[in-house]
Amino acid sequence: VQLQASGGGLVQAGGSLRLSCAASGATSASVAMGYFRQAPGKEREFVAAISWNGGVTRYGNSMNARFTISRDADAAKNTVYLQGNSLKSEDTAIYYCTADPVRVPTTVIVSADDYRYWGQGTLVTVSS
Repeated sequence: VQLQASGGGLVQAGGSLRLSCAASGATSASVAMGYFRQAPGKEREFVAAISWNGGVTRYGNSMNARFTISRDADAAKNTVYLQGNSLKSEDTAIYYCTADPVRVPTTVIVSADDYRYWGQGTLVTVSS
């Protein structure tokens, strides 16, 4: 599975940003996807995850206050979006898209250890 991430960049505090990630090459029809992030000097943390059918979402602690994960209406495209609003300086981090094939379309994966495929990371810098 290959992941192609896009979006990211510099945004002012209070602003918005949208990341996208497309997974390709999966032999399974169902791919669960998610985002993690790692800020400088901090541990990696879970941001959000979504099931293949888009019907189930999970967020990390306090993440749902500013982030919304969604996926393309055509689930077969395996493309997810992470919308961030009212961003703060503490949201500055490298954001990693993740994916893993699943057997059940409603499965959502929240643990980093359970994702085998990772994108290259996208830097988001929130300036105060």
